[in-house]
Amino acid sequence: MTNAQWFLLVGGLLLAMGLTSSTLKRLPVTSAIIYLAVGLLVGPTVLNLFHFNPLKESALLEVLTEAAVLISLYAAGVKMPVPVSIARWRAPILLAFVSMTVTVGMVAAFAYFLLELPLGAAILLGAIVAPTDPVLATDVQIRHPGDRDRLRFTLTCEAGMNDGSAFPFVMLGLGLLGLHEIGDFGLRWAMVDVLWATAAGIALGVACGAALAHLGYRLRNKASGHDLMDDFLGLGLIGVVYGVSVMISAWGFLAVFFAAVALRQTERKLAGAGPDVLDRLQSNGEQADPGALQQAHASAATVSEGSLVFKEHIERLSELVLILLIGGTLFIDSWSWRAIWLALFLFMVARPVSVLIGLVGTRTPWTIRGLTGWFGVRGIGSLYYLMYAIQHGLPEKIALELIHMTLIVVTLSIVFHGTSVKPLMERFWSVR
Repeated sequence: MTNAQWFLLVGGLLLAMGLTSSTLKRLPVTSAIIYLAVGLLVGPTVLNLFHFNPLKESALLEVLTEAAVLISLYAAGVKMPVPVSIARWRAPILLAFVSMTVTVGMVAAFAYFLLELPLGAAILLGAIVAPTDPVLATDVQIRHPGDRDRLRFTLTCEAGMNDGSAFPFVMLGLGLLGLHEIGDFGLRWAMVDVLWATAAGIALGVACGAALAHLGYRLRNKASGHDLMDDFLGLGLIGVVYGVSVMISAWGFLAVFFAAVALRQTERKLAGAGPDVLDRLQSNGEQADPGALQQAHASAATVSEGSLVFKEHIERLSELVLILLIGGTLFIDSWSWRAIWLALFLFMVARPVSVLIGLVGTRTPWTIRGLTGWFGVRGIGSLYYLMYAIQHGLPEKIALELIHMTLIVVTLSIVFHGTSVKPLMERFWSVR
């Protein structure tokens, strides 16, 4: 496709989505399925107007997916309810670290014993498809900072953390393939890639988010008044935190998520204890008076609130473009039983079992456990890990195999989860 045709396609799709947004909300499917259908239509599966080769364009796709995940992690972080408490965060922490680890192990065993992949490639594949996605899972995530829904919070918080907690296993897989130094008996991997990178990422994110909150609060409360460009501040926080994380070998995804969480939590503490007026109004959804919302926004201006709308718009645009590209990668013969069985094993066995194991001993209701076990959406984060591995020297034969597996897993996740999310969520809310 020429540049003009790309502009026409993306622009026309944006116009169609914008003009029919009310109708689309009533459809039993998500917008991601529409983007995928268009991508399949114009891609090699049907019309063959364009073909996107992820192996040749891995550097470009790595940057695009990296940016999309970072924006999504920031948006998820600033929507976390106030205040943070161990009781509230226990379940998502267990899901993000324990359940994610179990999923990596189960998928790696499946790939090693049944798909006959090398051990390093099997672990790498497990790390690629194990984390849930913060970009494509918007229909099951917190909608706004005042959202108190427990299921939405659990899924959002888990997705915010496990994109970073999966990174050590990516590095372990690369290490076993000879592409990363893991040390004797994996000691360097355990000390640097697991302990240091995780702890440093969380600490850096918390420190930077809290510092920006204090700085913004002081500038806004000057006697003479001081205007801030919240959109720039939000993007700047993402850039600085992620850049420093890479420089000190910390996990940047964890750092950005916790920077956003710390930013919002600190801003709310500085504004006064407990949920503010804006949170209470937003928790009412459409019932909130627009005038009251506007007044609350004006009286409780924060960097996290001011930058959120802009980030969500970028998030939607990146979702559209990247899913179009996914559709443009698939041929009819891309669908192999090896990849389909992997996806079914992940959705039907590995994810539900890992959730049950991770939540053992918690008071999480069984309904929420069941829905959490199903809504493990895979998407842009998995593509980023795959491109990251390719850029770190993954052999072409293994790269092609993992590209094939990952694309089918992501595509089937969009279809399965995209067609079930609205009916299941509506049923969940109606019986509560």
